[in-house]
Amino acid sequence: MIATIFIVSTITFQAIAQEKVNNDWVAPKDKDQIENPLKGNEEAIKVGKKLFQQQCVVCHGDSGKEDGVASVSLNPKPASFTSEKVHSETDRAILWKITTGRSPMPSYKDMLTEEQRWRLVNYIRTFSK
Repeated sequence: MIATIFIVSTITFQAIAQEKVNNDWVAPKDKDQIENPLKGNEEAIKVGKKLFQQQCVVCHGDSGKEDGVASVSLNPKPASFTSEKVHSETDRAILWKITTGRSPMPSYKDMLTEEQRWRLVNYIRTFSK
């Protein structure tokens, strides 16, 4: 009985600690040094919007406010692209997150080209307007 309580307590503590780590998803500082090659490119934004509709809207929602139909069951919740937290991140940090993913968000490294991921970054930036 004591062993069972110990095991359950340990698992619960680990889950709480992991949730804290997950809420602090920060790109490595060395990823912030690369400039966005498509910054300000209107065509990139248009294509990024199409990619967003295909890949991201189910979780992040049409408005980018973490209100997609799948977001209800996700933990952690998807990022709100209208938040100050997202707006304070560099383009490269956002690209890194799209590339690497983190449960429940998949990695798009093998699903989208780097150029497509940059187009998504540019579209995500439109949510600040």
